[in-house]
Amino acid sequence: MKYSVEIEINKSIDEVVALFDNADNMDKWMEGLQSFEHLSGTPGQPGAKSKLKFKMGKREIEMTETILVQNLPKEFTCNYEANGVFNIVKNRFEKLSDNKTKYITENEFQFKGFMKIMGFLMPGAFKKQSYKYLEAFKKFAESN
Repeated sequence: MKYSVEIEINKSIDEVVALFDNADNMDKWMEGLQSFEHLSGTPGQPGAKSKLKFKMGKREIEMTETILVQNLPKEFTCNYEANGVFNIVKNRFEKLSDNKTKYITENEFQFKGFMKIMGFLMPGAFKKQSYKYLEAFKKFAESN
C-alpha cells in the first residue's frame, strides 16, 4: 500500500527543518511515543538504527527505525519495522514562501501475517494516522 499526505506550515523552511531534525522534539508531536533509543550508527545519519516504543490505546508497539537517506530539506527517508509491518517513509519539505513550508510524506507499507488483513480491511486508518502526525507536527512547529 502506497500513499502521500501533505500539509502547509506557517514557518520558514529553515525553522521547520530544524525542528523536524531534532530527535528530542519527537515526543512533542508524535502521539503515543513513549521512548526513543539510539541503537547504532551515527545519530541522524544513514544507517543509524533506533528503537521506538509507542502506546496506542491499550496496545504497545515497538519498532526499529533505520535511516536510509538524510538530505534535508529535500529528503529524509527511514524504514520502520514492527511486528508484521514494514513501512518506508520519505519526508520532504518545500519552500512555498519566506514563512510557509509544505511538508510531504510518501508512505509505503508492506504487511505480513495478520497485519495483511488489517492493511486490506483498514487502509484508510493508516493514511489517517499519517495525516494526524502531520497535523501534530504543524501545531508543534507553529507554536515554536
